[in-house]
Amino acid sequence: MGVTEVEPEYQLFSLLAWLALLILLQLSVWPALKPVFREFAYPASFPSSLLAFTFISWYCGLLHLPVQAALVPFIALFVLFAIKREYTRNSFSGQWRWFLVFLVFFIFMLELRFVNPSISYAEKFMDHAFLASVMRLPVVPPLDPWFAGGFLNVYYYLGYWMFGALGVVTSVPSPVVFNLALPTVLANAAVSLFALAHLLAPRLRWLPLLTLLVVNPSFLWNLFQGKALGSVLWDSTRTIPNTINEYPIFSFVWGDLHAHVISLFNQAFLLFVLVYTLVSWEGAGRRERIAMIGLTALSLGSMPLINSWDVILYAPVTVVFGLLVWHRGKSSATILPHDEAGSHNQDLGWAPVRNLIAKDWSFLICVPLLSVLIYAPFYLQMTTPGIQGIGLVHTPTPVSAFLLVHGIFIALFFIALYREILKRPYLLLAFVPFALAGYTSAGIAAIPLVYFLAKKRRVPADLLAIFGLTVIILCEFLYLKDNMGETYYRMNTVFKFYLPAWILMGAAGFSMAASLLASLVSGWEPPRNLRLAFLAGTIALLLISPLVISFDYQYRDTTLDGLAYLSSNHPGDAEAVAFLRSLDGVPAVVEAEGGDYTYYSRISSFTGIPTIIGMPFHEFMWRADGWFGERTTDVRLIYEDPGQTRALMEKYNATHLYVGDAERERYDVRVERAGLPLLYNRSGVQIYRISD
Repeated sequence: MGVTEVEPEYQLFSLLAWLALLILLQLSVWPALKPVFREFAYPASFPSSLLAFTFISWYCGLLHLPVQAALVPFIALFVLFAIKREYTRNSFSGQWRWFLVFLVFFIFMLELRFVNPSISYAEKFMDHAFLASVMRLPVVPPLDPWFAGGFLNVYYYLGYWMFGALGVVTSVPSPVVFNLALPTVLANAAVSLFALAHLLAPRLRWLPLLTLLVVNPSFLWNLFQGKALGSVLWDSTRTIPNTINEYPIFSFVWGDLHAHVISLFNQAFLLFVLVYTLVSWEGAGRRERIAMIGLTALSLGSMPLINSWDVILYAPVTVVFGLLVWHRGKSSATILPHDEAGSHNQDLGWAPVRNLIAKDWSFLICVPLLSVLIYAPFYLQMTTPGIQGIGLVHTPTPVSAFLLVHGIFIALFFIALYREILKRPYLLLAFVPFALAGYTSAGIAAIPLVYFLAKKRRVPADLLAIFGLTVIILCEFLYLKDNMGETYYRMNTVFKFYLPAWILMGAAGFSMAASLLASLVSGWEPPRNLRLAFLAGTIALLLISPLVISFDYQYRDTTLDGLAYLSSNHPGDAEAVAFLRSLDGVPAVVEAEGGDYTYYSRISSFTGIPTIIGMPFHEFMWRADGWFGERTTDVRLIYEDPGQTRALMEKYNATHLYVGDAERERYDVRVERAGLPLLYNRSGVQIYRISD
């Protein structure tokens, strides 16, 4: 077994410690949410506790306190509620279904990572680099591992902070944290969607969980053509020319711990909180309303820090829900119930503030303000160039490609609207102006959108469908300008907005399907044994599939250690990485730069130690400030011109110089003539250090 590998026994310990921490966080928050979410407090406590821990630990990093201090309030709450006997057997009665959903989806994703654990391709080098950087030095803003002297204030890094902080608290190594993070994301997304389904559908509430599991029609089309399974998976996300159209199950199978994937659980949680607020606000007390505002702000406020593209969509969604809450409140003239007897005497000074915050319009006003205020230091530190404007799409999506991506939800919407279509067939003409303008795909999506908007009585599922359809229509006309070039000008727009649109349309479409199916079987209740058999069979199928279906993974293995493959494929690097990870006080290390999505920049990625420049196009997208040629040239000179080696290393505060196979392939290495002390020499790798 290689020196970098995490022993199987310690992997098991890491898994148990990880789950124990997640459950501790969840249980500590659960009783506090009961007055607000009642029967939904248990599922809501999973994502809300994770976001709360992230928030507190982030401020610990900002104040240069140990992130372990973030556990203190949760332990205090757990002890307090235990003393108050909140964790009795009766209190857990009926909660098993929520925990079952969480656990099944966690294990499903854990198995996917267990057979495909390697940090070895696509965005995984970047994802682990950020994660390792956070865990190595958990301060705010974290160090940029690919830009020595720089910070991650050019990127939305909170997702990496979230899992890095969990890793620090549990003492789980970053290569294992990498493979425990996505199971946590999927499990939290699933439990939030399941809770949302209980608000959207009367029966068959498991159907909206298919949002996270179903493939798009393009996958089925490619499979029908006889392609290999790995090609089918990849090609189904490159259906629209020069763009990326990922969908959740692809993202989870592909396994990048990337910002757009991490954000999925928070999207599902925010939708649940918004819908719950809409249906519960009128009868809620002041404290309940304040709690709804606070949790919504916590979720929405985290979005720009986890994946900034999401907030462009969900901020308007939240505003619309706020307007609806206000409108309903004005229409009903609700009288707020008292929170507790005598509570007005206990905090008389705060009563005017509480009354103001709990007005019908307060959700609309307070949530956006609070969501910005709670993470204000992040915005003050942010230095990214950001979006460079809005452009008009000049190459609309072909109809076939559009339907191969969105066809499932378009079909579900047409089925759900069939009565409306029969009553008002003339609204089908909404398609015509789009088609005449050359945007036929947008016209297809406009038909169900118009019918949903024209409905006299809309339910929350209709609202989610309206938002999702609006997103994919707007993506046909507009794109956000970035530095991806002319060919891929709308790639990021489609990539980053289609996933939220999938969540919105999936939750809506499958909830509508559940309602339709429930009406068809109205009055018929399947026998209990049949229901249990169906549940057991579904769970078994879900948990067996990752172990028997092969997608031709690179470095397929059975471990949770994402760097285990190094021992057999790059043994020299494996030993040297273990050595570097054991060192303290390494400001920066010099290694070869060899472009993006390659094995170069691997030392900074695997250790979290900053290097002078790694994966330069990524840094160019984030910074674009003229550094590009200078840093890449300086790295080459460090290796090839011994007379400049020391001076250039000192320029970037680099203390260690790494020479392995990748460096020898990339450069004419002459560093042995630079007079640097040789610190490490083993298995074809030399590490030099600037002497004190």
